[in-house]
Order: sequence, then C-alpha cells, then structure tokens
Amino acid sequence: MNIKQLLLSIGIIAAMGAQAATASTLTLNPKIDKFVQDQFKSDQAIKSTVFVVLADQADLNMADSLASREDKSRYVYDTLRNKALGTQGPLVDFLQSKKIKFRQFYIENMIAVENPTADLINTLASRPDVARIMGNPLVKLKLPKANATLADNTGSNASGPEQNLVRIGATKVWENYRVRGEGIVVAGQDTGVQWDHPALIHQYRGTSANGTVNHNYNWHDAIHGPINTAAKSSCGYDTQAPCDDYGHGTHTMGTIVGDDGKGNQIGVAPKAQWMACKNMDNGVGSPASYIECFEFFLAPYPLKGNPMKDGDPTKAPHIINNSWGCTKEEGCKGDEILPSLQAMKKAGILVVASAGNEGPGCSSIDAPPAWHTGLTLAVGAFNHRNDTIASFSSRGPSLFDGGTGPNIAAPGVTIRSSVPGSRYESAMWSGTSMAGPHAVGAAALLWSYNKNLIGKIDQTISIFEKSAEPKTTSENCGGLPGSHIPNNTYGSGLLNVAKAVCSQSGNCPA
Repeated sequence: MNIKQLLLSIGIIAAMGAQAATASTLTLNPKIDKFVQDQFKSDQAIKSTVFVVLADQADLNMADSLASREDKSRYVYDTLRNKALGTQGPLVDFLQSKKIKFRQFYIENMIAVENPTADLINTLASRPDVARIMGNPLVKLKLPKANATLADNTGSNASGPEQNLVRIGATKVWENYRVRGEGIVVAGQDTGVQWDHPALIHQYRGTSANGTVNHNYNWHDAIHGPINTAAKSSCGYDTQAPCDDYGHGTHTMGTIVGDDGKGNQIGVAPKAQWMACKNMDNGVGSPASYIECFEFFLAPYPLKGNPMKDGDPTKAPHIINNSWGCTKEEGCKGDEILPSLQAMKKAGILVVASAGNEGPGCSSIDAPPAWHTGLTLAVGAFNHRNDTIASFSSRGPSLFDGGTGPNIAAPGVTIRSSVPGSRYESAMWSGTSMAGPHAVGAAALLWSYNKNLIGKIDQTISIFEKSAEPKTTSENCGGLPGSHIPNNTYGSGLLNVAKAVCSQSGNCPA
C-alpha cells in the first residue's frame, strides 16, 4: 500500500481545490525525510504528525563509566531531559506563537508537530537549530498467516508447565536454583494487557500485597486518539488502567510471567513483576507511540504526568519486550527509534526484540528494533516440538547494519498463553512475537539469580549466546554458511536458560 492509498483509507486526504492550488509547495531540502516529501506530493497540508529533530543532541557516553544500573538510569534521564529543556525553548515559543499543536520529547531531542502545512515545514527546515524533519508512518502489527501446521495444538497443558517452558530449561531453573524472577521488573510495549487476567494480576506491579491497585508509574497509554479507523478500539484512548484491544500484549506478557496458581503455568518467570505501555490502536502503531513508550519506560511517570518533570528512573523496568516492527514498506526509514534504543542500553535496560515474521528469505530482519544489531537481543522463532526454525522467522543479516541475526531462537509456534477475557489460547498464536517473550523471561531468571548482571547488556546477551544449543542449517545467508555458529537462521542456537544460569553458578545439576 503506497502512502496515498494509506491516507485515503483513513480519511485524511482533503479534497483538492482552489485553496490547494494556491498553497506553497514543499521545498526540496535534505533535512526533510523522503516520507514527508512523499506525503506533500498529494496535498500541501497533511493531517498527520512530523518530528522536528533538533541539531543539539545529548551525549550519553559518560553513563558507561557509572557502576550501578540506578546511577546509569538517573544520569541518562537527567542528561536527556536537561538537554531538551535547555534547547527546545525557542522552537516551542515559535510553535506557540503560531497556535500549532505539538508534543515535546526528550529521549531524542525533538518535537512532534501535528497537521503541518508545507509553509510550516519549509520554515522549520530552514532553522539552524533543526537537523531533520522526520515522518510518523502508521505501522500495522504483522503476524504470520495461519495454516494447519501452525494451528496444531499438540503440547498444550492446562495442569502444569507448558512444554515450551520445559524445552528452554525454565522449569530446571525453578527447581535447581530456586528462582522464578524475584526482584525483576519486566515491561511490555504492545497492544496493552488485561491486567486482571488470573495469570497476570498477582504479578502486576500495580497490585499490592493487600489487593489494592495503583496504576501510577505502572501503566501508560501512548494512543491518544484513533489511528486505526478500520476497527474501533474497545479500550478507548488515554486509558487510565491497563487494557488490551487486540489480545497480542496479553499473550506476550503471559509467556513472560503468567501463572494463575491453578495449573496454568504459562510464564517463564512467574515471580517477576510487570508493567506496560500501550503502543498500538487495534494493532496499528507509529514511531510516535513507540518512542513515547520508551520514554515512559526510561523514567515512568504517574497517570497524566509530565514525562520531562515527573519521571522517576528508579521505577524503570529491567527488561522490555518488543514484539513489533516498523518496515520500510510502511514508510519507516529505519533509524526513527535508534536514539531510544541507545538510551535504553546506556541506562542498563535490556531491550528484547522479535526478529520479525518475514522469513524464510535472507536479510528478512528488515525492521527496527530487531535490526539494530548490538542494541537489542533479537529473537527468532523455532518449533519446540521438533527443534526446527519456523518458516516465517526472519533471517539475517540485518538489512540495516549487516549484523548477524537473530542472536538466538526461542519457541514461537502455537504457544499457549493468556488472552483477554481471562482465557488461554494456543491455536494461531505463532510468530517471533511469541518467541521474544521467552527471552525476556529467561533474562529475568538470569538476573534474578545473579543480580550482579543487572544492567550489563552486552555481557547478558553474550551469556545467552554462549549457552544456546548450537543449530546448523543448509541455509546460507549473507555469505555466512549455515554450518557456522552463529548463523543467520538460528543465530547462536536455541535458547537454554538452564545452561545460562548454570554458567553463573558453577554448579550444574544433571
């Protein structure tokens, strides 16, 4: 679907008439991204959002010299927001003088401007304090097409640990090392979560020991109005309590922490706590919603709070699950969220990213966040019933930087987990979206066992790569033979969290 078709589908393109004919045209300026230029080819005033990225960006390198995750996250938050507060003033004054609606961001020093005209874009691009005018395409969540193989329900068990958990060694960690994620906070950036699902309510950080609930600092809705007009959200917008209008986020969170205490053991780290940010409207998101969620996770703030003034990095999650992507075909250049990922790593927050469902071709890891090698733990999907890679699982090398990927593979074929309505489902729930949460839960177990690893991103990823079960393949991608470890199909191999924890213990039970 090209951009004109997309805008027509959501009722955005205005009737072309005399007013449009007299409007100014968009200047060809290298500061203006192609996506924005393409939008203005059909109209000189778009009902959309553009990011105005400032030239002066914060330097976070000093964070590497800080020892604790707490010090790192505080430094990153303070440095980023102080840069934004100290440099956005003139641009804010200009926008206010023109009565233009906007939203300030700090995780990248930029301002989101709504419904700009060509004249306004030209004026903004001519400013010396502006480095770039970046687009904000709408992005639809992509899951693999269901077929008879993917719909196979074999292995589901409502009276004990799911076999996908057994396959990655999670139950061995529970039994042999007596950890289930205690002390670790995980986060889901997704379609939302049914927070009171029986498998999730007790793990929600907003649920206190006495049963009272507080959503402040634990939930944020980055969807402020309809962006998917094809399907009305059942949650509404700017929600003040966790809600899931698509089911995907509830399912992914269940694989990370789910356990209802009554036999539905679906989560890798059932004693970890969770928080969440809604970044999609019925499965449709945008860079604006993704970046807003990263800001919330870097320094959570209360409901209706100000991100730059009310953020509290001490409440940040340790690990974030990201089962989404933003492809070139949908208008993403690919570096829109790069500064957010860099900030997360500097702050000691592990970002786990599903590799994508564009396989089996080579270089099908074709979208952020997974294709940012070195900044994320990218996860492919295998079928835990026969240990073979899923046909849909995206292969490396990364189309962005050429890096080998994914890092590892985890179960991702018909995974049974929680879904809205306080139910459990496995049929049709396949994808690297289902694989990534296994790695999030595994990291929670590892960090719960060895808290000295908390915040050490490269070391943690290396442990999972070294402890993975090596898998070779006949596929040769990116000039790297499938017989090589790592390869661009399985990465370093199949996730084995028991071996990862064992490597830190010096005591490996049989």
